[in-house]
Amino acid sequence: MTAPGDAPLGPAPGALRVMSWNLHGGIGPDRRFDLERICRLIARHRPDILALQELDTRGRPAECLAPLACLTGPGRHQAQARTIITGDGDYGHALFSRWPFRRIELHDLSHRRHEPRAAIEAEIVVGGVAVHLVAAHLGLDIGERWRQARRLASLAAAPWADSTLMLGDFNDWFPFGSVRRTLAASLPVRTRLRTFPAPLPLMKLDRVYANTPILAAWTDPAARRCSDHLPVIADIALRVTVPVEELEDTVAPAMLTDGLMPAAPAVPAG
Repeated sequence: MTAPGDAPLGPAPGALRVMSWNLHGGIGPDRRFDLERICRLIARHRPDILALQELDTRGRPAECLAPLACLTGPGRHQAQARTIITGDGDYGHALFSRWPFRRIELHDLSHRRHEPRAAIEAEIVVGGVAVHLVAAHLGLDIGERWRQARRLASLAAAPWADSTLMLGDFNDWFPFGSVRRTLAASLPVRTRLRTFPAPLPLMKLDRVYANTPILAAWTDPAARRCSDHLPVIADIALRVTVPVEELEDTVAPAMLTDGLMPAAPAVPAG
């Protein structure tokens, strides 16, 4: 196992590296708004697909997101869900990809008077493999979250896709895991890392769900200087969908530890 913060150089052949991180508005425990340190940490992990939650420009100058240019430059593609829009900025989450999006669709997950929520659904093609992506940030209320999970489960049913990945902050902290149980039929593989609160992670709020094997998954304790959440990073096999009964044993041992980084991603058999 490598030292915390030292990511494997890159995913194994035939794998996709994904990362999800709730940025807490770009504010760390020192109460400083600092996106540059966030970008440096992201760059260390070299994700192919990146989901960021709690992007917040309210009350800040328009150029406050300039440090994120490293995520949106040439060869990078972005989809945003601005769930709160005000006169002095907006708030929401975003999905970034190394490959062009063939399709992007926003789905309203808002429930009654709770905070507005949305899911970003997108499609990319990687080496001839159709990859279905869904990024989300779910609500805090149990009933709200259960309804949102049912909507996500319906989105996960995409027979046209070779692989489906769902990532984000699911706020699913109860032992019975309403989101996890609702998504299990269509996305039976998941990360199991404690990500919140960042100084002493106890809850598995941030996850990656998939219907293809997760080869390795880890987090980065250095992120506690940037946000109140730790990120989730995972290398996921890019193959045609594996039958559900064959996925139960595909979770890499690293996922069952405290989430420190493996020395290197596992290499898929075959």
